[in-house]
Amino acid sequence: MEPRILVIGVGNEYRGDDSVGVIVARRLKEQLRGRAEVIQQAGEVTSLLESLKSRDAVIIIDAAKSGAPPGTIHRFIVGEKPIPEKFFCYSTHALSVGEALKLAKALHQIPDQVIVYGIEGAHFEFGCGLTPEVERAVHQVITMVVEDTQYLAVQ
Repeated sequence: MEPRILVIGVGNEYRGDDSVGVIVARRLKEQLRGRAEVIQQAGEVTSLLESLKSRDAVIIIDAAKSGAPPGTIHRFIVGEKPIPEKFFCYSTHALSVGEALKLAKALHQIPDQVIVYGIEGAHFEFGCGLTPEVERAVHQVITMVVEDTQYLAVQ
């Protein structure tokens, strides 16, 4: 049986801090085995929309660029408050995560519960790894996502 909860790490692993969602997903995969499916995506909208179908809950992790200090963790519960329009706009993806979720809602394809984590990045150049601030945030987000999946599993 497919887990009800899906965790999606979004990003480009070759663009510095933009890889943070993918890195979080890789590190979570074993911890969440049996409780949630964990996948990695480049942020392509049709793939993201397809992934949202038939799920009760989805957690998305992506890099953000809002002007906050690097490593700042932003957490949004979709439906409680809107994701700011330009929050993920620097992205290498065609549409931002926020725009993709708005589209999913308009198409009636959005799960009942969606949590989005944005980890504030600093460097998005080709070939560089995570900045130290973002690497530290990875550990915090992993803990937060594990807690979220425990909560969502009993809902």
